[in-house]
Amino acid sequence: MEIFPAFLSVVTDPTLLAAILLAAVVGMIVGATPGLTASAAIAMLLPITFYMSPLFALAFLYVIGKSGRYGGSIAAILFNTPGTAASAATQIDGYPLARAGKAGKAMKVATISSVIGDFMGDILLVAGVGFIAAIALKLGPPETFAIYFAAFVVIGSVIGKSIVKGLASALLGVLVAMVGLDPISSEERYTFGSFELSNGIGLVPLMIGVFVLGEVFSQMEERRKSAGRIDDNQTAADDDSLTWEEYKPCLPHAFRGGLIGAGIGVLPGLGSAIAAFISYGEGKRRATNPQQWGKGALEGVAAPEAANNAVSGPSMAPLLTLGIPGSTIGAILLGVFLIHGIQVGPTLFLTDKELVYRLFACGMLGIAAYGVIGYFGATQVARLILKIPTNVLYPIIFLTSFVAAYSARASMFDVTVMTVAGFVGWLMRRHDFNIAAFVISFVLAKGAEETFRQSLLMSDSGLLIFFERPIALAFLLIGCAAIAFRIRSIVKERRIADGELGDA
Repeated sequence: MEIFPAFLSVVTDPTLLAAILLAAVVGMIVGATPGLTASAAIAMLLPITFYMSPLFALAFLYVIGKSGRYGGSIAAILFNTPGTAASAATQIDGYPLARAGKAGKAMKVATISSVIGDFMGDILLVAGVGFIAAIALKLGPPETFAIYFAAFVVIGSVIGKSIVKGLASALLGVLVAMVGLDPISSEERYTFGSFELSNGIGLVPLMIGVFVLGEVFSQMEERRKSAGRIDDNQTAADDDSLTWEEYKPCLPHAFRGGLIGAGIGVLPGLGSAIAAFISYGEGKRRATNPQQWGKGALEGVAAPEAANNAVSGPSMAPLLTLGIPGSTIGAILLGVFLIHGIQVGPTLFLTDKELVYRLFACGMLGIAAYGVIGYFGATQVARLILKIPTNVLYPIIFLTSFVAAYSARASMFDVTVMTVAGFVGWLMRRHDFNIAAFVISFVLAKGAEETFRQSLLMSDSGLLIFFERPIALAFLLIGCAAIAFRIRSIVKERRIADGELGDA
């Protein structure tokens, strides 16, 4: 099996091992810092990958993403401020445990469960990605475009509170991606006579603006609100011991959460937040002490954390086999592939199979690294974060963003793009638009346009080609079904709310 030679290759490379260890530490610190996310850190570090080898760059950012997901549990448990929506599920029981003087126990449960879930997801990825790639190789342009269409619709409609805002975010991403020259006719589109815009909007400045500057602007707006942190003295006084008898009831929830997260991770756009809350709800339903959940149950930490981290590996499957990122982190990693001239898709397993499996090996070693560091050092990481004043941290991030955007192509126009994207990201956050849908749609738009035009060139019947081919039709129906089910669920929720209001 390809993974074993890949492991041997990675563990005999001291430089790569050092990068994995550093990435595990960086991701944990970023994830545990209230207001920061792994996506923001990866976007800010994206320009330095120009000067790295492909494997080194991908492994470094991939492990930061994995460790950052886990690091979010530290912020949720100790500070009551989850950095991501997925960590909000951990917060439900994690913060009450911290208030009860059991933050150490909660963090150890989160660490063990995160490692279990993450390994389960990666094992599923390694076992199934080759099979998916083999099927993807048999797909033609009509089928590929139909998959793009389904991804656009699912990502835009399923994530977020509003279908309209989600689809609008996806459409905005497509429109921004169309800026520049038409790939077929070379005519200018949406350039408004600007020479710089004729080359299109750069991926790096857009990512840094939306993820980093947008987040900084949001945090500046919220800076006067109480973060709800526990103080350092309480953290130091916590009992951080965890016995097997205490964790044993958590084990079924961790394995169940791992399966839920791994299954959801394969589907583009659903993401870790949905996995975490589904796992939490299912865990509470099956719990022997459901009345304790929400008040400080260790099992209530294990279930969402396992599911949250299990999404990481399988979400790489649609990216590597179809070129469709399943998450915002996947969209940024796709940028790394493009920077190094690597075409992502089923042919990747014919041209660079060794690179793919070495990346998987790096990911598994990254899980082990953040697991060990988190189990023994999560409290120390929290104490370090408590000592960093936000009025120092965010100005540093702000200035670093400008340097990173400029350094990518030594272009002040990229700095302008980043700044505009930052304000767009801030406005989207403020008005509950779907940032993930915007970014992923921006990345997918060029591939979708290419396969759409190829499909039309293949057929004399125009758009009917998508209805004449069974696989293409199936994916088109999946996209339509996603909207229908989402509308149905929203209508049902409103009826329940109206009923409750009526009873009141």
